[in-house]
Amino acid sequence: MSAQGTDAYTDGNALAGPLREIFAVDMTAAVGRCVGCGLTGPVASLRVYDHAPGLVARCPGCDTVIMRLVRGPSAAWLDLRGSVGMRIPLPD
Repeated sequence: MSAQGTDAYTDGNALAGPLREIFAVDMTAAVGRCVGCGLTGPVASLRVYDHAPGLVARCPGCDTVIMRLVRGPSAAWLDLRGSVGMRIPLPD
C-alpha cells in the first residue's frame, strides 16, 4: 500500500500531455534556484559553455553546474540536478 493509502496509480504516460505543454514554451524564461548557493534567476542568466559535446550551464553566483544538455541525432539528454526546481511560465 502506498503512503497515501491506495494502490491506484497510472504509468508515466500520464505525464505526456502536461510535459508537452510545459516544454513547448520558451525555457529561457523559466526561473530556477541553484543547489549550491540558492541564487534564483531565469535560465537566460546562466553562464553557458559550449566547448564540449553539448552545453553546460553554470550559476552566475557560484559556478555550480545547473544544467547539462547534449543532443544526438535521435535523442537529447537533459540533466537538471544542479537546480532545486524550476518555475516555468505558461501562456494563458
